[in-house]
Amino acid sequence: MTQQQRIDLQDLDLAQLVEVKKQLEEELSHLTSSFGQLKQAQNKFADCIESCKTINAANNEKSILVPLTSSLYVPGKLTNVEKVIVDIGTGYYVEKTVEDAVKFYNSKVDFVKQNLDKIQATVATKQGNLRSLVEVMQYKAQLQQQGRNTAAKA
Repeated sequence: MTQQQRIDLQDLDLAQLVEVKKQLEEELSHLTSSFGQLKQAQNKFADCIESCKTINAANNEKSILVPLTSSLYVPGKLTNVEKVIVDIGTGYYVEKTVEDAVKFYNSKVDFVKQNLDKIQATVATKQGNLRSLVEVMQYKAQLQQQGRNTAAKA
């Protein structure tokens, strides 16, 4: 594991600070995008839990619409309310009881939540770093401008 090196922002010139700012903004953009994707996955798993909860003996033999795509459905009939087919990832499907499917999706929701919390903490840290960087940049730009004004008066 590599150890991160600490750099004092005051030691960098304005051009170097601009590059560091650009890098931080790119990292924040990537993290924000990842956060959004994980949030969508969490919502999808939560939807699966809710769907599983609607499968019960009272719904046995009921007519349903089976989605073939997001906008194409075929009529079907619910004949087994005890088991469901669960997509466990990378194109693999497993038959599970409804109860086991709920447990599976709850574990997925919890796993994604842990990752969301980590990303959120990282984003907060990077946003703080960016604020500090911008303050140093403003200070250095102000010093540079004062130097120009002094040189112009001389």
